[in-house]
Amino acid sequence: MQNSAIDEPAALGLRERKKRARREALIDATHRLVAEHGLDAVTVDAICEEAGVSVRTFFNYFETKDDAVLGHTPWPLESAAADVFAAGGPTGHLMLDLQALVSSFLSDPPIGRERLARAIELAAKEPRLVARHLAWFEQHKGQLSALVERRLGQDGPHSPEMVGAVLLFLTHATFLRWDAAGGHGDADEHLASVVSELRSILSD
Repeated sequence: MQNSAIDEPAALGLRERKKRARREALIDATHRLVAEHGLDAVTVDAICEEAGVSVRTFFNYFETKDDAVLGHTPWPLESAAADVFAAGGPTGHLMLDLQALVSSFLSDPPIGRERLARAIELAAKEPRLVARHLAWFEQHKGQLSALVERRLGQDGPHSPEMVGAVLLFLTHATFLRWDAAGGHGDADEHLASVVSELRSILSD
């Protein structure tokens, strides 16, 4: 007789792997079709046919085809990098640690670096995709503020809302700079450029 308490985590892991594989198949199908035909010419039905899934399945993963192009997934803020940041690391200097956290968001995305680069390349040709992606970032503002509060505490020298806004700005601005470069280059390079320019503005 099998032990269900032992088998259940493995089953959950298998389900999660299947979900991730299906999500990635939908993103890949969307990227292929949009690259070939353009965003407006591609329908959800066409994406589903390309990926071999039903329309109902598509909407279990994405609200719109724009979200599929951008690879929007639940943002896993419960990560090792987030835990290090909340604990006061990795350097102990707030701006440097914010930079390291943003780097972790962009350098190790849930959909993989190649898919993210393709998404940014496609977004560079479609302004509405950039607006959609920034709106998606905004939806996570509460999670970011909660993470910052774990770091600062309620009686810290800085406002969690203010630091959370800086964290969101760095993520926004780096994505926009990466988008302007057509998805080329490394996320850390664009992030370093954003931080350097921000320091220059603040010291002016």
